[in-house]
Amino acid sequence: MVLASLSVLLLVCAATAEFNIVRHVSHAPRSLEPAVIPEAQFVVPITSTAPRRKSKKSNLESLRAFAAPNNTAVLEGADFDQEYLTEVTVGGQTFTAIVDTGSSDTWLINKDFKCFNLTGFPESTETCGFGSAGFDTNASSTFQSFPKVSFNISYGDGEFLSGGLGFDTVSVGGLTVTQQEIGVPDLAAWNGDGVNSGLIGLAYSGLTSAFNTTDPTKASSKNHIPYDPFFFTAVKQGAVSNPFFSLALNRGALVVNATEDLNLGFIAFGGMPPVDLDKTAVTVPVQGYSASTGEPSSTDAVFFYYTVDVDAYTFPGSTKVATSNNNTILDSGTTLNLVPTKVAKAYNAQFVPKATLDRDSGLYFVDCNATVPAFSVTLGGKVFPIDARDQILDAGTDDDGNTVCITGTQDGGADTPDNVFILGDVFLHNVVSTFNIQTNELTVTRRKKY
Repeated sequence: MVLASLSVLLLVCAATAEFNIVRHVSHAPRSLEPAVIPEAQFVVPITSTAPRRKSKKSNLESLRAFAAPNNTAVLEGADFDQEYLTEVTVGGQTFTAIVDTGSSDTWLINKDFKCFNLTGFPESTETCGFGSAGFDTNASSTFQSFPKVSFNISYGDGEFLSGGLGFDTVSVGGLTVTQQEIGVPDLAAWNGDGVNSGLIGLAYSGLTSAFNTTDPTKASSKNHIPYDPFFFTAVKQGAVSNPFFSLALNRGALVVNATEDLNLGFIAFGGMPPVDLDKTAVTVPVQGYSASTGEPSSTDAVFFYYTVDVDAYTFPGSTKVATSNNNTILDSGTTLNLVPTKVAKAYNAQFVPKATLDRDSGLYFVDCNATVPAFSVTLGGKVFPIDARDQILDAGTDDDGNTVCITGTQDGGADTPDNVFILGDVFLHNVVSTFNIQTNELTVTRRKKY
């Protein structure tokens, strides 16, 4: 079966790092009155998407090795809207980049990069599938190299990006920062989509991938050099009035053979995007961790992902299983909801006809015309339903050319202290999520039906 378009990415530091994040019940307040959020200063349309990177679900194991109208951009979509993209301009050169709240680095593939397959053998640059020839540092009058350090990201499936770091002027949707640290990898093993040339990471500095070594094999937590991601730099430089950004991801139309789907939402810097909202909203704390113990802390907290507690998942039969869990991240870089095994099993059994688990892929497959059971997520005491249209996804074709589908809510593993779960685009299509990096709070606002 063709499942490449379902894959999702978890960007983490080098596999040799020694951080250790432990799942916990947050000691912060469970819910707050929803914050009052103004219109955005910068609004960037999302105008295309591209295929997902290799499974963030399988790569979650890597996380367990770690402790450590203006101003709004339009987003785009391609290949069944598997990944949200927007334009980024660096040093006067413009590229299409992935928008990801589940990672922190801004990186662009370097011009004259070398491409490898997943076993380490050289390949043609076309094999890596980037959407451009790459970023030409020599053509940028504002680029400054960062010597004697390295940018290094590894993936559980063998993909990697490695190379140099530098500083340059970066613009997204009219929001411009100077001296932004970026990765400029020149070695890549990458299953690209032919559209994007890099990524804009919007999570915390603890997940950045700079190391005080020029040898990627020696990258570890001991020489990790955290730095300010793009939006954090914008706030520090006063380039944006308010210390929060909002994301409104539209679901795309599943058009067979379509390569682009326009107007898939917005990323809004400094306020709310121009979409219709419901009155249901809540502000909840982002979970932080002690830098020394990995336990919850209100005094020496280190933040990585936009992690929240889930009060409950509600669906037919949900009273028979424990559906509350914490350490759940809101991640625009993941297509699916990845929930505890018992929740996924119970929910997928409610489709008519029932969804069936494929042991080889670990995915629940379902009839593309199945009846979808209701499903909602409760955060901070507020209920956020997920539209039925988000719960059946086109999975390509099988060996006989027949269209196959999977469900939008999948098995994220056992509900154990060492696991992490994800509310991905399936959930995010139904809300506007606002990330406040100063107060470390997340406001979720229900969208009107569209």
